[in-house]
Amino acid sequence: MSDANGRHGGAAVLPDSLKIVLDQPDDLDGWRDAARDLIGAGVSPTSVVWQVAGDDGELFGAHGTPPPAGAPGSPLFSVPKPFIDVAKAVVCHREPQRFALLYAMLWKLKGDRHALEDRADSLVDRLERLAKEVRRDAHKMHAFVRFREVPEGELTRFVAFFEPEHHIVRREAGFFVRRFANMRWSILTPELSIHWDGETLTEGPGATRADAPDGDPLEETWRTYYASIFNPARLKIGAMLKEMPKKYWRNMPETALVAPLIAGARARELEMIERSAASQGREAAVAAERQLEPGGNLRASWEGLLAEARQCTRCDLYKCGTQTVFGEGPLNPRIFFVGEQPGDQEDLAGRPFIGPAGQLFDAALEKAGIDRTQTYVTNAVKHFKFVARGKKRIHSKPDAGEIEACRWWQEQERALIRPPLTVALGATAARSLTGKTVTISRAREAPLTLADGSECWITVHPSFLLRIPEEDRRAEERARFVEDLRRIRARSEELGG
Repeated sequence: MSDANGRHGGAAVLPDSLKIVLDQPDDLDGWRDAARDLIGAGVSPTSVVWQVAGDDGELFGAHGTPPPAGAPGSPLFSVPKPFIDVAKAVVCHREPQRFALLYAMLWKLKGDRHALEDRADSLVDRLERLAKEVRRDAHKMHAFVRFREVPEGELTRFVAFFEPEHHIVRREAGFFVRRFANMRWSILTPELSIHWDGETLTEGPGATRADAPDGDPLEETWRTYYASIFNPARLKIGAMLKEMPKKYWRNMPETALVAPLIAGARARELEMIERSAASQGREAAVAAERQLEPGGNLRASWEGLLAEARQCTRCDLYKCGTQTVFGEGPLNPRIFFVGEQPGDQEDLAGRPFIGPAGQLFDAALEKAGIDRTQTYVTNAVKHFKFVARGKKRIHSKPDAGEIEACRWWQEQERALIRPPLTVALGATAARSLTGKTVTISRAREAPLTLADGSECWITVHPSFLLRIPEEDRRAEERARFVEDLRRIRARSEELGG
C-alpha cells in the first residue's frame, strides 16, 4: 500500500486509518487496485473504510461477524468472471456500502472460489439484487432517453435530459455511441453529462432539466404514432407504472398522452366488446371480456417470462437493440406465428409486427380470413440486429449463434401456450423451431411435426414480399402467401384451434 500522500490507480490509500478514497462514485479501477493491495496485505473487510472524493459521509465496512484475518503478504488469486460482472454493476449503485460489500465478497472468494454460487448467502443475495437494480436502471435509460434536435452552427446536435437512479451514465455511454454512432448528441444528467461528436466521447458537468430543450417538430409525429399503437386490451396500469415510473414522464413527449389514453381505455374496451357482440354474438363478447383481464396461473407465468426476457443478455444483441420485443396475443391462440426478429419500428415500440412487414402481414391475414387478435405473434430473435447507415438502422440477418441463444425464449413461450399449430414465417423462424436449416420452397406445401408432437407449417416472411422488385412476381408471391394462410386457417379449424 502507498503512503498517505500516494496515489494508487484512482484511489488515495491512507494506511494510518485504512481509509480508501476513490476518485469517482463508479470508480471500479480504483476499487479493484486498492482491494488487490488490501487482500495481499491480509487486511480484513472490517478494518477498511471506503470513501468517494467529495462525499461528506464515509462508506463503512460491512456489518456482521468479522471474517478471520488473513496473514500479511498473502498471495494474489484470480477471481471468477461472474464476480467481475457483478462488481461492474454494483459499483454503479447508490448503495453507500457498495465498495465494502464487494470487498467482503472478495475476501470470501479468497477462501472459497465458489462462494458466489451460494445463493443462500445473504451477501451474495444482496450483491445480486444491487446488480439487478443497476441493470434495470440501464434498461430504463436505453428506453426512456428522448433526444431533441438543436441547431449548432451549421450542424445539428441532439440533446436529451435523463435522471438515472444510479451512477450508470459512464457505464451506458457505449450503448449510445453504438446506437447513434453517426449523430452528434449529448445526454445531460444531474451528476454529469456525456457528449459525442461522431468520433470522440467526452464528459462534462451535471445539468438540470432547464439546460435541455423543450421539444422539436418531430415530437408531434411521435405523439401521433404512440397514440395509434396504444392498445386498451393490453393496459395494466400497475405494470406500466412499474416499468415506466412517473419520474421519467416529463422528459418523454408521448407521456402527455398517457393520462387521457388511460381515461378512455375502458370505454375503448367496451367498444371492442360491443363490436364482438354485434358480429359474433353475446357469448363471444363475454369471452372477449374475459381475455381482457389478466388472471390465472398461465397469465402469471407468461408475465414472469416476459419480465425475465426484458433482462436477457444471452447474446450480444441486447447491447444494440432498444429493448426486448416479446410475443403478444391471447394465451389460447388459434395459431402461433413465429417471425425472424423485430425491425426498427418494432424495436422502438416494443411490439412485434407493426412495421411495413407487419402491415402487409395484417392485410394478408385479413384476406385469408384469420383474425390476428386470436393469434399469438412472436419472433425467433427478440432483439433488433442492424447496421447503421447515416441516421438509418438497416436490418441485419441474425446468425446461427444468435438464433440458438434466443431459441430458449421461443421454446418457453410455446411450452406455456402449447399451440396446436405453429407457423414459421421464413427460414430463421423455421431454424429456430426445427433446429436445422430449412428450404422454404420445399417445406411450405405440407406441415412438419415438432418435437412436442404439434404441427408446424412453414411459409415466407412478409418482408420477403416487400423486397421483390418486379410487380408481377410480387403480386404472384403475395397471392401465394395468402393461399398458404388460408390452408393454415383451414387446418387450425380442423384441429379445433
